[in-house]
Amino acid sequence: MTNKYYLMLANVLENGKMQRNKKGNILYLLNERLTLTPGDLLDIFEGHTIARKKLRNELQLFMQGERNVEKYREVGINWWDYCGAILVNSYPTYFEKLPPLIAKINREKRNSKNYVLFLGETNAESNQAPCLSLVQFQIDEGELVISAYQRSSDASLGLPSDIYHLYLMARQIELPLKSITLNLGNVHIYENNIEKTKLLLAGNDNVKFELNV
Repeated sequence: MTNKYYLMLANVLENGKMQRNKKGNILYLLNERLTLTPGDLLDIFEGHTIARKKLRNELQLFMQGERNVEKYREVGINWWDYCGAILVNSYPTYFEKLPPLIAKINREKRNSKNYVLFLGETNAESNQAPCLSLVQFQIDEGELVISAYQRSSDASLGLPSDIYHLYLMARQIELPLKSITLNLGNVHIYENNIEKTKLLLAGNDNVKFELNV
């Protein structure tokens, strides 16, 4: 257990508090931070099974503003099926603003400017409000620094996917990556995934986590 993602899982298991929400019981920690260098990302991606092709396809559809769940199913993504036929005020609504933002960063590359993608609105109809709330792109001495705020993070399933999405965003920017930092307002493991998380940390790479919706 060497990578920082696994250390985060271990921290939740060891120090998390139990809470009940509408989806079930969770072990949770508040206001945790995960800072990842390119070397840390390599450790995570080499040591943990991530559905890379599906996540690449998902981000591409998000950036196209695709809200039709059937389009996601066509490329093998079925974890949005529970939302219904259309994603309302969800990730595509905000990620379609990402391509012009990336183009602006690549065009300007200003050290003094904070480039920010906001996700989510208050009092707006939604069948799946984005858990990722903000992504900030900054340039530090010619290197890219990404900071993200995540209001809620399912550590077993959602967190590695969000890490990979942020990495894919970084790859579209024409600068070397210095770091990605995730600020996690609430990071948690669902009770029905606790034993499976322990198995994962014990070296079982074939663990299948349950989606809680």
